[in-house]
Amino acid sequence: MNTFEALIALLIFPGGIFILFMGMAYEWADRKLVARFQNRVGPRWFQPLADNIKLLAKEEVVPAGVNAVLFTVLPVIALAGAMTAVLYVPMMGLEPAHSFSGDLIVTIYMLSLLTLCMGLAGANTLDRFSLMGATRTLTQLFSYEAPFLLALLGPALVAETWEIKAISHYAANHTWLLLTQPIGFLVALIGLMGKLELPPFDAPEAETEIVAGAMTEYSGRGLALFHLGKGVELVVGLTLVAGFYLGGIANPLLFFGKTLLLLVGLAGVQALLTRLRIDQTVGLWWRYGALLVLVQFLVLILWQGVM
Repeated sequence: MNTFEALIALLIFPGGIFILFMGMAYEWADRKLVARFQNRVGPRWFQPLADNIKLLAKEEVVPAGVNAVLFTVLPVIALAGAMTAVLYVPMMGLEPAHSFSGDLIVTIYMLSLLTLCMGLAGANTLDRFSLMGATRTLTQLFSYEAPFLLALLGPALVAETWEIKAISHYAANHTWLLLTQPIGFLVALIGLMGKLELPPFDAPEAETEIVAGAMTEYSGRGLALFHLGKGVELVVGLTLVAGFYLGGIANPLLFFGKTLLLLVGLAGVQALLTRLRIDQTVGLWWRYGALLVLVQFLVLILWQGVM
C-alpha cells in the first residue's frame, strides 16, 4: 500500500470519516430501536448528523472559573482515543490498519479515554451538576472497566494471544465462544453499556436529576466531539464483542449482521429497565461481575489442563 492509499484508508475509508458516520448511524439505530420498543416514533434517519452539524456550528461558551485549555482539549483527546482504537479493530470485517502483540490491552484503554475525559471535563467546572456527574462518571468507570477487560480476556486466553486480529481469526474457526463462555459474553455487553452510560446505567448523566451530568457546561464543538466519540466507541465495542464471541467477522455482511444483532439486544435492555441508582450500578457489578468472570477463567484453565 503506497502513502496515498494509506492516507485514504486512514482518513476516509475504512477509518476516519467513514467511522464517524457509522457511529452516528449506530446511534440513530439505537435510539430508533428503543423508541419502537416503547411504542414511540423515534428520530429521523438524519437526526444525529443534523445535531452534530448544529453543535459544530454553534459558539462554544467557556464558563468562568474553568481551565480553558483543559475545557477545549479534553473533547479532542476523547475523540482521538476512540478513533485510535479503530486502528486495531477489524472494522467492516476487513483487516485492521495496524496490529501488534498486545493491541487488545491498548485498545481497551484507548476506549477508556472517553469516559476519563468526560469525568475530568465535569470536574474542571464549578457547576454543581457537572461535579456530581463527574463523580458518578469516574466512579462508574472504575467499576465497569475491570469486568469489561476481564470479559474480553476470556477469548484471548483460549486463543493464546493478545492480538485482536488473531483472536478474531481464532473465533472464526472455532465454535462460537458465546456457547463456551456465556458469562464473559454477558459481562462484556453489560460492561460496554456501563462504559457508554446507556440506560439503565445512565446515572452519570441522569437528565431528571443532574441535567446532563458532567456535560452540563458543554455546548458547541466540545459537546459534538464527545457525542461523536461515544458513537465511535459504541461501534468499536460492538465489533470487539461480535468478533470475539459470535464467531468472528470475516466480511462486511457478517460485520453488520452481528453488530446490529447485538445492538438490538442492547436496545431491548434499555427499553425494558428503568435507571438504576449509582450505588446499584456500582456496588453489585463490581462485586459480582468481576467475580463471575474470574470463576469462568478458572473453569477455562482447568478445562485446558484436562484437554
